[in-house]
Amino acid sequence: MSDLSVAPVTVKFPHRSRRGILLGLSLPQLVLVSSALALLLATVVSTGLLGAIALSPLWAAVAALVAIRRNGRSLINWAPIVARYAHRRRTGQLLWLARPVTRPRQDGILHLPGTAASLRVVTPGDSANGASAVHDPHRQTLTAIARVSSRAFALLDPATQNHNVNGWGRTLAGIARTGHVATVQVLERTVPDSGDTLARHWAQHGQPEAPVAGQIYSELVASAGPAAAPHETYLAISLDLKAAKRLISQAGGGLPGAFTVMEQTTASIAQAARNAGLMVTGWLSARESAAVIRTAYDPKALSALQQWSDTGRAEADPAAAGPVVQVEEYDRITTDTARHVTYWVENWPRTEVGAGFLHGLMFTAGVRRSLSLIYVPQGLESALRDVQRKKAAIIADASERARRGQVDSEEDSVEYADVKQRERQLIAGHADVALTGLVTVTADTDALLDAACAQIETAAVTAGVDLRRLNYQQSDAFSLAALPLARTAL
Repeated sequence: MSDLSVAPVTVKFPHRSRRGILLGLSLPQLVLVSSALALLLATVVSTGLLGAIALSPLWAAVAALVAIRRNGRSLINWAPIVARYAHRRRTGQLLWLARPVTRPRQDGILHLPGTAASLRVVTPGDSANGASAVHDPHRQTLTAIARVSSRAFALLDPATQNHNVNGWGRTLAGIARTGHVATVQVLERTVPDSGDTLARHWAQHGQPEAPVAGQIYSELVASAGPAAAPHETYLAISLDLKAAKRLISQAGGGLPGAFTVMEQTTASIAQAARNAGLMVTGWLSARESAAVIRTAYDPKALSALQQWSDTGRAEADPAAAGPVVQVEEYDRITTDTARHVTYWVENWPRTEVGAGFLHGLMFTAGVRRSLSLIYVPQGLESALRDVQRKKAAIIADASERARRGQVDSEEDSVEYADVKQRERQLIAGHADVALTGLVTVTADTDALLDAACAQIETAAVTAGVDLRRLNYQQSDAFSLAALPLARTAL
């Protein structure tokens, strides 16, 4: 029996640093301030003080760009993001349309918008179960996608919850130590269900002829099926082909060798995930991977994809994985039958909370959303260098404030304690991973989307996390958050 007296495991996240490169200034701020000071010096030397006074509007503009903050960023930090969006709007890149291809095309190309356009899903010829992977030729990665299931975490006893949380930590530590896994993504999403799978199960295993109960169950299946919103979970493992070059060469080289290394890696990860209470129910084939991507862009396509499939699982042609149309606005995107808004988890809980703190966010009633947790393993040496760099910056800023006679910052004290704790953990042998959280909210209309976003933002406050809408970056953010491709760069 489980020991019910065991206290549930709690988690606490470190303070997110807002420290800049020098004197709290980020690189764009520092470049702008340095340029303004150089211009001021040249103006005073050449035209005197009156010339500098004549340029007062310029100095005021520089001060505004550096000092005024909006949505967590200074105006100068927003400048490259907004400029890139404006350029794409001026060149007509905010509208993406699928076009018929009249010339021969490479098999497996996914035809996705934006930076994911060159991705290709490939299947090794000797694959017994048809498992495939997504190849990114630019980033030199190979990504395998698994369907994952588990028992409801909130219903487990505290001892089992602690075991699963510790098991997942050991799994991430093992992944980080391999040295050739670039990214791990856990994607949990809700999708509209046509009820086709439920109807098939009832048709194959049900007994509609049973007195009373048969009729009642038939009516329930007919009414409840289309209203269902099942949860799906996927685990994506991205193999760094450059880091694994030696292993790939030993396995025969090329993509076949990379697949051999990928199969060995995924087998060990599946075993480790099992110890964390996660069951890998299968690695996706090329058509299944395409269906997952397709239904992210067009949720209403799920019904047709399930009906066309012999297995009942949604399948799609990789060439048709992308949307037919995508329209990007500064704060949302529209794809086929849905509208989407993507948020970044800017801050995780900084006080002790239960390990299931995301439960309310994940099970917000009536909201379709995708939650992605993206883990990027950090090498021990680079992590230690990062720790030393942050410690030096904190101490230097404290010394500068003391020299100016300013009071100490409690924020610096908390950040320094977090950095010291991270250093102790690294020295003790713990692995280091960078965590990014992304949430995509999906609805059929703009009005429904705004209402769903309000619900998600309220649920995030209750969960103790801070969400920030990724304005002017919605297209790239959606591809990271809603697609199980284990990609990292916006």
